[in-house]
Amino acid sequence: MLEIKGLNHFYGGSHTLWDVDLVVPAGSRMCLMGRNGMGKTTLLKCIMGLQPTRSGGAIFDGGDLLTHHAEHRARLGIGYVPQGREIFPQLTVEENLRIGLGIRKNGVKSIPPRIFDLFPVLKKMLNRRGGDLSGGQQQQLAIGRALVLEPKLLILDEPTEGIQPNVVHEIGDIVLRLNKEEGLTVLLVEQKLPFARRVASEFCILDKGRRVASGNIDALTDEVVRAHLSV
Repeated sequence: MLEIKGLNHFYGGSHTLWDVDLVVPAGSRMCLMGRNGMGKTTLLKCIMGLQPTRSGGAIFDGGDLLTHHAEHRARLGIGYVPQGREIFPQLTVEENLRIGLGIRKNGVKSIPPRIFDLFPVLKKMLNRRGGDLSGGQQQQLAIGRALVLEPKLLILDEPTEGIQPNVVHEIGDIVLRLNKEEGLTVLLVEQKLPFARRVASEFCILDKGRRVASGNIDALTDEVVRAHLSV
């Protein structure tokens, strides 16, 4: 589904990603992990074309991802929920959801009913401004907006950050449901170990911009956590 090969990224003169390799198989739930400032969000932004890469490659669904401008990558089938959600606070819930409809290839003009099946609270709040929602509701809106595209790959950056525990559990349930029932491939950045171990099928850890550990989620042992994730 997605294969990153030898990716390098710089912020000015600072080398932030070092020859990063990452394979996200179709149908998997890959969790990208690491301490703060280790390059996780930067890697996601490189995938989405929001940060330039110095060298390396990225193949998505058999095609060269890096040849596409950022505004075209969603059309390839990538749904992206950035850290901090970045919904439009002055627009209503319905308007936020409708933004993605213009990217769909099949010309559908209505919000897919499954969005409200997954997130019933959004149907109740269609006319409420996004900025008036709670943090958990905003995260559900951000995920719903990404799913409007009917993506092949869903990228989530810190989906549980600043969210009440019951909504965190609901988001985990939804990720698992989308993956198991619809085959949606998921790439997420996550700091909470219980959530990662429950939701992910595989993991990859970055340390100072380098991949230092990866494997099946069962291999995310306490020893690996102490070596690469403990602060």
